[in-house]
Amino acid sequence: MKTFKVNKNIEVVCQSEGTRYGFRHLATLLYHGNEVDKAKACYYNRTWERYDFESVLENLAYKTKALTDKERKLFQKYIKNYDRIKE
Repeated sequence: MKTFKVNKNIEVVCQSEGTRYGFRHLATLLYHGNEVDKAKACYYNRTWERYDFESVLENLAYKTKALTDKERKLFQKYIKNYDRIKE
């Protein structure tokens, strides 16, 4: 499990699960600590991401209606630049 803290209000909890045919990544969007949306990405062999959970985070940012346009753009910028962020 990995948590991505976009800002003080937006947080995403991601986890990986095995499936019969491969694995999947699940992402849960928390807004002010409340679960507001979810996304998943399924893989049959492996994923070609710059960092773990990148694709499912992008899916969540694209599909969620829980964020304002400004918050969504902030989330998308965070995803794009995450591999350069020092934690």
